[in-house]
Amino acid sequence: MHLVEKVFGNLKEARWIEQLSTAQVDRLHLDQWEAQKNRFRKTTEGGLELAVSLDRNTHLHEGDILVWDEQGQKAVVAHIQLNDVMVIEIGALLRQSPELMLRTCIELGHALGNQHWPAVAKAHQIFVPLTVDRKVMAAVMRTHAFHDVEFKFIPGAEVIPYLAPGEARRLFGGADSTPHSHVHEHLEERGHSHTHEHT
Repeated sequence: MHLVEKVFGNLKEARWIEQLSTAQVDRLHLDQWEAQKNRFRKTTEGGLELAVSLDRNTHLHEGDILVWDEQGQKAVVAHIQLNDVMVIEIGALLRQSPELMLRTCIELGHALGNQHWPAVAKAHQIFVPLTVDRKVMAAVMRTHAFHDVEFKFIPGAEVIPYLAPGEARRLFGGADSTPHSHVHEHLEERGHSHTHEHT
């Protein structure tokens, strides 16, 4: 078993792109829940058993180099599969009256909570990991037709750089264990929606 206590670097860094171009690279496949842990054991694609023990409040990123044998030109690299994230844009609510803005925020929070969807709020955006099919989540947003609220879907990897470790764990760590959605099959749009989906 190989003990991993630090990350050597990341594949995106120029110096590692060159060094690993001729090296033998083994992959450690992690799902989005495992990637938020700082202590775990798992076997790589090539059969190497790793015991990962990183500093507290740290987590792995796609492309992190966990093992580097310069003499043998061998490396182990983390490969993380993150789900997409629904990004809800609420900045336009600032144009509303305080009463309407407050009501919209409460209704939006109630809608997300009713579906048991984990969420992280940052500035004028709310990040919600895909816990059910994208079409279902889009249908929920369109059905509520929140005025001055827009949403789109982006890869989870694009969100990670903006999150603190605790926020990343909250957003991705619990997504796979979220209770089933309470979305009803007969969801239909209620008239014209002011909510726009950008894909």
